[in-house]
Parts: sequence; C-alpha cells; structure tokens
Amino acid sequence: MSRFQYKQSCRVGLFDKNETSDKHSKLCNPLEKLHNVIDFDMFRQELEANMLRENRKSAAGCKPYDVVMKFKILLLKRFYNLSDEQA
Repeated sequence: MSRFQYKQSCRVGLFDKNETSDKHSKLCNPLEKLHNVIDFDMFRQELEANMLRENRKSAAGCKPYDVVMKFKILLLKRFYNLSDEQA
C-alpha cells in the first residue's frame, strides 16, 4: 500500500462508473487492453521513489496525482502520438 495520499480524480455518481466503463469497453479502450497485460502496480514503488519528494516543508497545496496514473498517461501519449491537450 502506498504511503502517499493522492488527489481524488473526480466525484462519481451511483451509475456513472458502470456506464462509462461499458462505453469505453465498446470503444476498445487502450488502457483496458494494457491493464489486462501489464500489472502497473509493480512500478509504483520505483515511481514514488523517483517522482515524489518526501521532504516537503509543509502539507500546504494540492495533493499530487497518482504516479501510476501519470505513468499510464505518458505511455498512451507515447504509443498514440498524443499531445498534452489530447491526453
């Protein structure tokens, strides 16, 4: 389990998660394909060690985004030649 607290992605309604996952599955979601092949949590320890600072002066400011989620975004950008805005 991670020792860092990450920013929550969004507020999800009661049926939102099921409806969006079904819709993304029909559209051949590339993250779903990658998730079935790669266990991304095996990268978590290395990513947290290299991307997050433990010696922060205070807890002020926004919490960081999940490092594994950022890693997945970078992979998608690389594989599909996406710009920052498209990602």
